[in-house]
Amino acid sequence: MTATLTHGAPAPTAGTALQVENVTKTFHVARSASGNDRLKALDGVSLSIGRGETVGLVGESGCGKSTLARTLMLLETPDSGSITFEGRDPFSLRGKELMAWRRRVQMVFQDPFASLNARMTAGEIISEPWATHRSLYKTARERDARLRELLQLVGLRSSDAKKSPQEFSGGQRQRIGIARALALNPDLIILDEPVSALDLSVQAQVLNLLNELQQKLGVSYLFISHDLSVVRHVTDRVAVMYLGRIIETGTTEDVFERPLHPYTAALMSASPKLDPAERPAERIVLRGELPSPLDPPSGCRFRTRCWKAQDICATERPAARTAQETGRTTAALPAPAVRRPGAVWSLGTAPGAGPGSGSAWPDGTPVPEQAGMADFTHLAECHFPMEEPAAPEQPATVG
Repeated sequence: MTATLTHGAPAPTAGTALQVENVTKTFHVARSASGNDRLKALDGVSLSIGRGETVGLVGESGCGKSTLARTLMLLETPDSGSITFEGRDPFSLRGKELMAWRRRVQMVFQDPFASLNARMTAGEIISEPWATHRSLYKTARERDARLRELLQLVGLRSSDAKKSPQEFSGGQRQRIGIARALALNPDLIILDEPVSALDLSVQAQVLNLLNELQQKLGVSYLFISHDLSVVRHVTDRVAVMYLGRIIETGTTEDVFERPLHPYTAALMSASPKLDPAERPAERIVLRGELPSPLDPPSGCRFRTRCWKAQDICATERPAARTAQETGRTTAALPAPAVRRPGAVWSLGTAPGAGPGSGSAWPDGTPVPEQAGMADFTHLAECHFPMEEPAAPEQPATVG
């Protein structure tokens, strides 16, 4: 699978773990009133994730977030475009190479109640991946030791391994799901609404746990969420989706403080803020309903709800423009720590320092070790981006 990199797609760098370029995915569904039976869930999606980086993916329900996650997990096959992980196309892998790749990309699901088998104990759930990947821990003693370590890593006790999921709270169940994802020592974890089913106090515990694990282990996260306050707290960069397209990307500070796209600005103004000084002077209320993905608007897909829309928005799809091209300022973000591919996740070890760490795939193919963000250029697909926010007024000085 190959594709031409479109204008505005993130450019691959030595620190890129995952690179998605111009990916499309169409589903055949029952014919709609408009006569269309093809639903384009992903329409030219481009995204990059650096090593040790957390990228947030936000957008309304039905915009394609979960379809993108399923595609990255190889549960769906894209119609066109390319997906590369550490420079390799996972859709071209077969046999042992494919099994080795699946070990390095794992997922934590939204519902901690439905994602665990009620007929298995917590220990059986966490250790189940080792039944497929037998070479990872070959003896029962190694598996038992690793199980105890994983339970400790996510804040559970060794005795919890013998309990069934029904005996745990929602937050504890999600910790079991995280431990299961860690069992194969992955380099990238896709978190699909990992805290939406939890109450606020438990959300904070799980988010702090994810942050601690990233600091210790150098893992990369794709964090999918509706909750903007959570995304702002845990992510380095943010991508905003609307009707199957990523319409804005940038550092978390840039996207939240200086949004370029009107849709992003509307999302940010709707996000509740405790500090009155941080609340917008006037909330942006979008008119109309989210259009059907079976019959999306021509040109700019957001134009039917946009207060800045003009005639060109109906006829031409906007190209991605950088903040600099619109005369805006951006924030710089330092590169995160890097974890070598294949490093075993352990307590008390620096990223990449555990046994089994290395800089090559199992077949010997070298993997670059440079750290760094994949790409933190602030981009937005819009003909008429938002203006630069006014600087807050400084209090007058006396004397």
